[in-house]
Amino acid sequence: MSGKKQITKRSENYSDWYLDIVHVADLADYSDVRGCMVIRPYGYAIWEKFQEILNKKIKETGHKNAYFPLFIPKSYLSKEAEHIEGFAKECAVVTHHRLKATENGVEVDPDAKLPEELIVRPTSETIIYASFAKWINSWRDLPLLINQWANVVRWEMRTRPFLRTTEFLWQEGHTAHMTSEEAEEEAKKMINVYADFCRDYLASPVITGQKSESEKFAGAMHTYTIEGLMQDGKALQSGTSHHLGQNFAKGFDVKFSNKEGQLEYVWQTSWGVSTRLMGQLIMTHSDDNGLVLPPNIAPIKVVILPIWKDEESKNKVMDFANELFDNLGDLIGDIELDKRDYLSFGEKSFEWEKKGVPIRVEIGPRDLENNSVVLVRRDKLEKVTVNINEVKVEIPKLLVEIQRNLLEKATEFVKNNSHVIDDYDQFKRQLDKEIPGFIYSFWCGSKDCEEKIKVETKATTRCIPFDQKEESGNCILCGEKSNKRIIFAKAY
Repeated sequence: MSGKKQITKRSENYSDWYLDIVHVADLADYSDVRGCMVIRPYGYAIWEKFQEILNKKIKETGHKNAYFPLFIPKSYLSKEAEHIEGFAKECAVVTHHRLKATENGVEVDPDAKLPEELIVRPTSETIIYASFAKWINSWRDLPLLINQWANVVRWEMRTRPFLRTTEFLWQEGHTAHMTSEEAEEEAKKMINVYADFCRDYLASPVITGQKSESEKFAGAMHTYTIEGLMQDGKALQSGTSHHLGQNFAKGFDVKFSNKEGQLEYVWQTSWGVSTRLMGQLIMTHSDDNGLVLPPNIAPIKVVILPIWKDEESKNKVMDFANELFDNLGDLIGDIELDKRDYLSFGEKSFEWEKKGVPIRVEIGPRDLENNSVVLVRRDKLEKVTVNINEVKVEIPKLLVEIQRNLLEKATEFVKNNSHVIDDYDQFKRQLDKEIPGFIYSFWCGSKDCEEKIKVETKATTRCIPFDQKEESGNCILCGEKSNKRIIFAKAY
C-alpha cells in the first residue's frame, strides 16, 4: 500500500479511501506478484474469525471438511462445456515441472514439459467430482456433504485488495444428492447460512435472491446470491450458492444405484464465500477515521490503554490494568492490553481507532482517584465514564449495543437507498446520482434487455429477491409484461 498516514475522505475519493483503510488498519499489503496481496497479521486475524464462525456453522449443517489438489488436469475442465467457457480466460496454466540453472540464473527446462498441462484451480468442481465418482456407489452414500478451505487463482487484469485479486482465500462446499429437490433445498439453505452470518456477525444486511441466466455460475442450473450495498451505493456480490443439476455428474460419471437397483446421476450443489467478505466488512461500516469492526467479528473486542505520568503512577495504573485484563479476558476474551511505553497515549489511541477496535478502555491516575475508567466506543467515537465496580457489567452490555447499532445503521442505509422505479428515464437518472443504490424494476427476462441496460447505464442485474411480493408490470426497457422485479445496481 501507499505510505500515507492520512485517510482520504470518502466524499472526496471513495476508492482511495478504501485503499487507505486497508493500509492504515494494517489489513493487507501489495506483493511483488502482480495482482496478489499479502494479508497482514491483523487482517488475517479477522479472516480467522470468519473461518472459525463459518466453519462451525458449516459443520452444524452436516458437512465435513476435506482438501483437494491445487492442480487440475486440463482435460477435466473440458468435461463440462459451459463451465470451461466461463473460466477459460482466467486460468493460470502449468506447462513444465522443472527449472535449470544458467549463467543468468534459472530458466524453464524445455525437456521438462508436462504430458498434460495443469490448471491452477480457479474453482474445484472438476477435481472434486472426479473423487465423488469413486466415493459414490449407492444411495446409502448420499447425501455426500463436503467443504474445503483453500486458495484459488483467477487471472485478473484489474485488482483491488480483498475485492478482486488474482489469488484469494475462500471456502467452497460441494454436495451430491439423490434428487433435484434435495439439491435445491441444500443450495437455498447454504445461501441463508451466509445471509445470517453477514447479519449476525458482520452487522451487514444483504439481499438474498436468484441470479439471472446470464449472471449465474458457469455450469449451474440456478445460482443464488447475497448482495450487499456499500456506502458508495454500489452492490457487492458477497457469496453464492449453486444448484448444479446433473451437468457435472454426467461429465464425470457420478452415478449411484437407487433403492430399486437402477443407476442414476446424482444432483449436485456448490457454494462459497471468500476474502471478498473482508471488503464488504470494510465498506459497510468504516469511516474517515479508519476501520470500524462489529464486536462479533472483531479479533480484539476491547483494548486497555493505561496512562501514566511517572513511575509511581505507572505502577498503580498497570496494577489495575493487569487485573482488569485478566477479569475481562475470562469474561469476553479477545482483549488487548497495550503496554508499549515508546508510544504516546495519543499515538496508541489513534492506532487502535484506525484498526476499528470496538471499545477502548482509558485508565489514568486521575481515573483511579475518581474510582472510574473511560470507555470509548468506536462506532460513535463517544466517551463514557464508568465506575470501576461496573466495568465488568458495562463493557459486555456496550459490545451488544455497538453490534446492534451498526446493524441498524447499515439496514437504514440500505432502506434509504433502495428505489422502486418503473420509468426508464428516472431509472437512468437514479444511476447517475452520487449514491445510485439498489433499483427494483420489472424485467421481462430477456438477455437482450439485460445487456442493453448494462451497456447504456453500467448497471447489472443483481438478483431476483426471494422475499418480494407478487405483482405484475412492464419491463423497464422494452415494456413487455413482467411478473417479477429484479434488482439493478452498479457493482464491484
